[in-house]
This record gives sequence, structure tokens and C-alpha cells, in this order.
Amino acid sequence: MVADESWIPQSVDVSVPSAARVYDYLLGGAHNFAVDRLMGEKAEQMMPHSRSAARLNRAFLRRAVRFMTEQGVRQFLDIGSGIPTVANVHEVAQTAPDCRVVYVDRDPVAVAHGELIVAGDDRVGVLQADMRDPESILSSGEVNRLLDFDEPIGLLLLFMVHWVPTEADPQGLLKRYREALPSGSYLAISHMAGDHVNDEARAVTDRMSKAGGGDVTYRDRDEIEAFFGDFELVEPGLVKFAEWRPTGPGDISDDPAVNRIAFAGVGRKP
Repeated sequence: MVADESWIPQSVDVSVPSAARVYDYLLGGAHNFAVDRLMGEKAEQMMPHSRSAARLNRAFLRRAVRFMTEQGVRQFLDIGSGIPTVANVHEVAQTAPDCRVVYVDRDPVAVAHGELIVAGDDRVGVLQADMRDPESILSSGEVNRLLDFDEPIGLLLLFMVHWVPTEADPQGLLKRYREALPSGSYLAISHMAGDHVNDEARAVTDRMSKAGGGDVTYRDRDEIEAFFGDFELVEPGLVKFAEWRPTGPGDISDDPAVNRIAFAGVGRKP
């Protein structure tokens, strides 16, 4: 819990839960408020493995970023980053000291927290923007200050594309991002799996959608794989998120149902 809340922008109603802060709570982070913890607890009551799912998604982030740095990637764009706590991108990536990271989120409180967390690190930036407006992100001063589009970039869209409904043309949106990336770049996606949806999962995501300002669209494997376009999926391809190159017990849940909640994959631009 954050002890001093006086810095929060006056325009932000902290009595309303934020999806980013609920996610932080589920990860065991400290950047959340009572209203967020209450929603997180309700989510756990309705779907007991929601905390495990959040942690498995963060574990996939760590593995994907580590893989990209091993391939020589030194700059990352994390869209829908939420609050960059609990094994965030820059902590993982900056094992290579020259790595640069830009976090993007539309939640003003998540952005405010992020700015405090990374204050003083000139290799990390935070931008308030909506993933559905790629031009506002790609042309922003913060992105262009830190990222060189002549060199490979690691783009992270984790638990994000399922917030984009079919009528908003998610395929066209992803194509725009793919086109902006230079050759040798990587794209990581995790997405709620349409083949593993039950009433409990729908009830929880419906609650989360009210906090996040949208509805979750569940998709099957082929639909999600299409988001990678002509990018070459690295082994083991698009799989359930616990199956993507696990390295230890923390990457896999004891409950098989949790391991199947989402698909995940990493693709490379030729």
C-alpha cells in the first residue's frame, strides 16, 4: 500500500478501482489502494487462480525480455505496462547496462506511479497513451528520445490485445506496430485463450473490464497467431503461457487450469 497519496493528480478518482493497480495487487506489489485490493480479493474469490495467472504472465514477461536481450536487443517498448513493479522490464533488461525502456499505459495513476518508480533513470521513460492510437505512441517525444527505429526493438503486448474488440480491427492495429519495427525486432504477445473460457473466468474479466474501460475478447490460437503477421515465431511457437520456455517452478502453476488460461509467443521480424 502507498502511504502518501497526496501526489495523485486531483483529476483521478481513487475511489474507483484501476485495472493496472488491481494487477499490481495480484502480483504482490505495493502500488495499489483499498478499492483495488477489494476488487482483487473479489476476483480471487470468483476465480481462485487469478493471482497465479497474473504471476505466470509476469513470469512470461521476464523470460521473453531475457530471451530478447540474449539475442542482442537493447531497447524495449512495453505497451499496456501497468505499474512497472515486481520484476518489471527495465529490471530484467538492464542486466545489459545499455538497455533502454519506454513504458506506455493509458491509466493516469499507473503512469504517475511509473514516473516515480523510474525517476532519475534516464534510460527509462513513461508515456500516457492508448495502444489503439499507435501514431500517438510511435511519434511521441519520449519514444523517439529513447528508442532508435534503425535498431531492433522488443515490443511487448502482454494481456493487452484481448482488450481490443474485433470491430476495432486489432489485426490492422498490430500490422501498424509491426510495420514500424525494424528488421531483427521482436514482438511478444500474451492473450486470453478462447478455448479455456468458463463462467468464472468471464465473471472476473467482466469486472476487470469495468475498471479497464473495455471488454475482454477471447480468441482461439489461430486468431492470436495471426497477430504476428509475417514475423517468425521462435520456438516453441505460440503455446499456453506456462509452456513458453519455462525455467523453473515459478514459471508453471501446480494447477493445470491456470497454465491454460492464456496463449503466449514471441516472433522475430525478418
